[in-house]
Amino acid sequence: MIKEKTLRIGFIGCGKMAQALAKGFIASGITRSENIIGSSPRIDSMFIEEFSAIGCSTTHENAQVVEQADVIIVATKPPLVPKVLTEINPVVNSDNLIVSIAMGIPLINLEQMLPRKTRVIRVMPNTPVLVRSGASVFSCGTSTRSEDATLTKRLFTAVGLCEEVPEVLIDACTGLSGSGPAYMYIAMEALADGGVKMGIPRDLAYKLSAQTLIGAAKMVLETGRHPGALKDDVCSPAGSTIQAVYFLEKSGFRSSLMEAVQAATLKSKQTGRKE
Repeated sequence: MIKEKTLRIGFIGCGKMAQALAKGFIASGITRSENIIGSSPRIDSMFIEEFSAIGCSTTHENAQVVEQADVIIVATKPPLVPKVLTEINPVVNSDNLIVSIAMGIPLINLEQMLPRKTRVIRVMPNTPVLVRSGASVFSCGTSTRSEDATLTKRLFTAVGLCEEVPEVLIDACTGLSGSGPAYMYIAMEALADGGVKMGIPRDLAYKLSAQTLIGAAKMVLETGRHPGALKDDVCSPAGSTIQAVYFLEKSGFRSSLMEAVQAATLKSKQTGRKE
């Protein structure tokens, strides 16, 4: 078992998601900045500079990341994953845990591009990991150990919620929590626009709509009550809220969100079939 704070973590790809994860790992005490290394192409010099500013080592060589890390997080765009895994294949060994956060690429594909019996885990985080309020799910490959799942959950819990799920649910979770922040931003913007239409200054409207979403989410998570029951609590007979809820139902609000999740899920599955 690797001791806390001596865990060596490598990132292939030093973009915003990698930076957010690195910051979360350091802040939570899982490891130290000097034990983290990241790689990006020379063309992405800005990402290299930003990653270095965290206090982490950087390189342009993906193989160097593998050689210097226990856990390697593949944080590139999905189309680049085959090239990256082919490149690092010769230097991956049994001590490495490969964690892919690339959308849509199944474990079987990842395992086929790496040496036999490589320990591989597939994770689907979302962008709120940047503020340590993410929602991540993960699935383990065929050669992983129980401690690999424990470590992965600990890593991603450092930046929010993290749950292990069967891989068959990963694409659906991509459609729900992976893409979900975008749906919430649209809802937040629309709420604010409605407030502005009714005379509320825009800055205040954004603050109120954002805090309303935060508060509603905390009510669900902290009380454990069903969202429908909490909705009922707000809806007084013949009141303004039930009138608004009626309008949303008549306009297909629920079905639009359900279909959005379905559309994103199908796109994630298509991405996996292409790789």
